[in-house]
Amino acid sequence: MIGLVMCGGKGTRMESVQEKLLVKYKKPVIEHVISALEESRCFSKIVCATSRNAPKTAEFVKSLGKSTVETKGNGYVEDLSEVLKNFDEQVFVVSGDLALLDSDIVQKIVKQSGSNHPWTSVLASKKFLDLIGVHPEYLVNYNGQEHAFTGISIVNPKDVAGMNHVKESYVVIDDKRVAINLNTKRDYDLLGAA
Repeated sequence: MIGLVMCGGKGTRMESVQEKLLVKYKKPVIEHVISALEESRCFSKIVCATSRNAPKTAEFVKSLGKSTVETKGNGYVEDLSEVLKNFDEQVFVVSGDLALLDSDIVQKIVKQSGSNHPWTSVLASKKFLDLIGVHPEYLVNYNGQEHAFTGISIVNPKDVAGMNHVKESYVVIDDKRVAINLNTKRDYDLLGAA
């Protein structure tokens, strides 16, 4: 399995002069994500998807010795579609802004997701997000309840070639390590409280 860190976004909602994934929470946010993947020992390699939108982030991940794939920077879905064409094996896709991610939760997700689905996304319930003060932008109804995407998916690239419609599976994990994405200043303040 390949670990793919999506780290080419503009981060405009953060309203920071610094690139979002280089904002420090003990160390740069992107470094927490990369370390979690490395320490989980679940991946044959770790690749970072970068773009011209975040050139300093691209430089930083290269300085950590990570291989990168340059995308056009047209948006998360478009960039992910572009990058998945490079892989033949299962891919653990993670947003680079999950500062609380650690190796234990990565291992748990890998074990729970299995390999028999073309696309499995990790969700957190809106009830849990309300409890910890996270306000998601988008919600999806699953099993009669509202949930939000965490920014983590496990994808079989061969099954989703061309991003044709596939049945998406879900795993619900109500855990702050996957529930707090760093998108806004408010999210950054939540990290301090976590």
